[in-house]
Amino acid sequence: MEYRRFGRTGLSMPVLSCGGMRYQHKWSDVDPKEIPFESQANVEAIVHRALELGIHHLETARGYGSSEMQLGRILPKLPRDRIIVQTKVAPEADPKKFLANFEKSLGYLGIDGVDLFAFHGVNNDELLDQILRKGGCLEIVRRLQREGRVRFVGFSTHAVPRVILRAIASDEFDYVNLHWYFVNPLTWPAVEAAAARDMGVFIISPTDKGGMLQNPMPKMAALCAPLTPIQFNDLYCLARPQVHTISVGAARPSDFDEHVAALAHDASAAEVVAPIEARLVAEMERVHGAEWVRRWAEGIPEYDALPDKVNVLEILRLWTYARAFDLVPWAKSRYNLLSGGGGHWFPGEAASKLRDAALIAALARNPFAQRIPAILREAHAAFFEQPKKRLSQS
Repeated sequence: MEYRRFGRTGLSMPVLSCGGMRYQHKWSDVDPKEIPFESQANVEAIVHRALELGIHHLETARGYGSSEMQLGRILPKLPRDRIIVQTKVAPEADPKKFLANFEKSLGYLGIDGVDLFAFHGVNNDELLDQILRKGGCLEIVRRLQREGRVRFVGFSTHAVPRVILRAIASDEFDYVNLHWYFVNPLTWPAVEAAAARDMGVFIISPTDKGGMLQNPMPKMAALCAPLTPIQFNDLYCLARPQVHTISVGAARPSDFDEHVAALAHDASAAEVVAPIEARLVAEMERVHGAEWVRRWAEGIPEYDALPDKVNVLEILRLWTYARAFDLVPWAKSRYNLLSGGGGHWFPGEAASKLRDAALIAALARNPFAQRIPAILREAHAAFFEQPKKRLSQS
């Protein structure tokens, strides 16, 4: 295992983290007696395997159903001073409700405090305001820090870059959990801004949200050889010193293996990644044209500033990468969360109804404004099945 200083926390962070989103029994709180022996045994095997590999950062959340409860059955048996425990709790309009949820988290985890606490799902300005305003949730967490129950404070986000940058600029957070990887370049300014403030940077869900790389499409696999798509994407992230760790959402102990194998190249990640990245970009240019690849996102407003709140930027991102690399299952899994299914985690509308003239006018700063309505219709025809909910809402 390789380790990096996790920004101003000073923690020695493994470059791979053990994410707790996919090993739980259910996506809801359950009676402890309901957890099957096999499910709990699997969680404990995952944690032990992580620690054997030197992955001593164990990450979970109040929103991950029985994850905290199941992790809490093993945490008290582990050497507390040799592991980094992180949980996340969503902000609330009522800070008392937020504190009650935090207390529930610690109760399930069975420990006195966490090393890393994150506000979970800071996905829009309203949620960020619930944290930062006078009398808000951050004041609760500062008290928890004084009591020794929280060491460092961060936030986890699926937000548009503007919101993430606003949170970073507040200088109230020690680290950030965010999405950035090969098929999601738009949040790179936030990664750079966090690094400039010496914040820890934790890349979340690079495998699944990065193209469902756990089930790679043949074209993507061929272009990434001799690495696997998972290994390419891991090293693509870790080649940047601004990135400190990436999440492995393990559902079984063997899920770590492919990621750990990639670390044989960690010291030369940039050199190993460069020719593969060049092949991928060349294929994008062959499919879309070099000008599209370079400028497709230019000048596109956020969804709430567009007619009918169509999330043009996100739909174009899905279309651009899915069409180039046959990542249609991934694009479908994301696209069908629009129009309310994903809530504030995946906001905006799908391209089911478009007013072309109004949309073209709103996209006037983009060089492809005239083409975009047709592209949006193509994306809708290719990706739409039926509205779906996030796993945690299922």
